Amino acid sequence: MELRAYAAGDAQATLAIFLRAVRETARAYYSPEQVAAWAADYGDFDSWAAARAAAHTQLAIIDGHVAGFTDLDDHGYIDMLFVDPDFGRQGIASALLASMVALARQRGLPAVTTFASLTSRPVFERHGFVITGERYFGEGDGAAKTYQMRCVLDGTTPL
Repeated sequence: MELRAYAAGDAQATLAIFLRAVRETARAYYSPEQVAAWAADYGDFDSWAAARAAAHTQLAIIDGHVAGFTDLDDHGYIDMLFVDPDFGRQGIASALLASMVALARQRGLPAVTTFASLTSRPVFERHGFVITGERYFGEGDGAAKTYQMRCVLDGTTPL
């Protein structure tokens, strides 16, 4: 596996991974209505590409294919951590997350935060993140639960 920075030509691949991960992987944790709302919430292609370029987005490449991606903004917030379902359970999410925690440390950030889905919560916990709250996205019966999580970068947090 190779990790590399996002480039302008990666928008289509990252969007496809996001949609497949939400529609296929997350459906084990969320209702069909929640999955549909989540998958529809990415905006348009241009806004997707701009968001990936604005954050420090890192890609995992396996045999020339984008297998997953994550990001980190200037404040230590991880908005995205998605792995293509064809590459699940191979340590990709862990490698991507470890690279973002390392980058946050290099930048001197005091902590890294995220809103983790039910799907991704375990990988964040394995990397030292703790739950600090809950949040629901969407409305009514379609509202989906996420966890507000934080990892303090005090030099002792395990990767």
